[in-house]
Amino acid sequence: MPENIVKATWERPVESPDSIPGAADVVVIGGGIVGVSTAWFLAREGVSVVLCEKGHIAGEQSGRNWGWVRKQGRDVRELPIMIESMAIWRDLARDIGADVGFAEGGCLFAAADQRELASFERWLNTAKEFGLDTRLLGAQEVRQQVPGSAANWAGGLLTPSDGRAEPHLAAPAIARAAASAGAEVLTGCAVRGLDIEAGRVAGVVTEHGRIRAGSVLCAAGAWTSTFCRSLDVPLPQLKVRGTVARTAPAADILDGNVFDARIGIRKRQDGGYTVAPGAILDHPVTPSSFRWFLKFLPAVIEQRDIVKLSFGKPFFEELLAPRRWSMDEVSPFEQTRVLNPEPGRRSLKALRRDLGELFPALADVAFSEAWAGIIESTPDVIPVIDGFDDYPGFYVATGFSGHGFGIGPGAGKVIAALISGKETGVDLEPLRYSRFFDGSPIELDATI
Repeated sequence: MPENIVKATWERPVESPDSIPGAADVVVIGGGIVGVSTAWFLAREGVSVVLCEKGHIAGEQSGRNWGWVRKQGRDVRELPIMIESMAIWRDLARDIGADVGFAEGGCLFAAADQRELASFERWLNTAKEFGLDTRLLGAQEVRQQVPGSAANWAGGLLTPSDGRAEPHLAAPAIARAAASAGAEVLTGCAVRGLDIEAGRVAGVVTEHGRIRAGSVLCAAGAWTSTFCRSLDVPLPQLKVRGTVARTAPAADILDGNVFDARIGIRKRQDGGYTVAPGAILDHPVTPSSFRWFLKFLPAVIEQRDIVKLSFGKPFFEELLAPRRWSMDEVSPFEQTRVLNPEPGRRSLKALRRDLGELFPALADVAFSEAWAGIIESTPDVIPVIDGFDDYPGFYVATGFSGHGFGIGPGAGKVIAALISGKETGVDLEPLRYSRFFDGSPIELDATI
């Protein structure tokens, strides 16, 4: 098994195109799971699509996440898309002819006490409404579900049909499928801005030249707010850093995903485990933290026990970053090809301790590698999927708030229909951009 199999997704030279197409029906900005899935669905319908990625496919959060594919615990406003996404995941390997590591092993939220278990029980009404196979487990049932754990959990919430996939495999495989279906997938090709003619989108300007297109989707993850700000489109978006590790192959202690306040763990295809702190998210304070403070206040209060603030280099990097730039100049997207933060040392230390205490069989199993990713979040912790009246033909899909990997294929299908002017099959009104500015209350139904 190659060393650093996950980090190899982004720790290699960026490959730039020898040439770019002059025109397409749609340009997709961003090579994460949402961007490549949208390109794949568009190409399957015969739409001419070019995907432009400044770095690597899945080089940022889409290749660094936990790999969970879950319906359980979702905000009801994104659950219809997630249900569609799960149906896609089940047949994805067959449909694209490539392994993505998908397996159904169930998702278990373990409760430390009766109070937490009662909070899980309230979600059963949502599960019933959407016809999910979610059920509440008692302490003995949890021990049977996770026999390798030494934790004294009071019970748990289980959705047996939930699963997992391998992030370092999935998005690149979908990108290859999109290319096979006719899409042009370009890496090392940053989009500097929109090309506007007569008040509507006419294409994009990349570092390698112009591409004419009637529709443009920005699915650039943590970079989306920077892109939109250059267009005078304010997008409430903040970033948190999540630390993740994978173990060497180890004893078979569980077959699904388990989460509690201390740890998130899932079985890997290679026989090891992907593990992460269950309740540590590091938010590097930046000028945007102050700009959007009031909008994010409900989320900060809701997640005050898990969000840890840090102050340092990211503050000054954002402070000194240009708000706009000439299309003939190097843009911020070329200056930083890949967001590659260091994993949190305190997080890894706590993770090492908690893993051994909760799963004794893994106490001495080595971490084969560790990494960190930047998660972009909106104030209500659900995405924005919308177009803009001020820029007809311009669409944004961002703010998936740590939920984007599992929902990515479903979101791609919905976004492709939205751009094509077809029926999406889901209500996108709750995910509209204007909800942050039209007086609507900011309501949280889930967490990052």
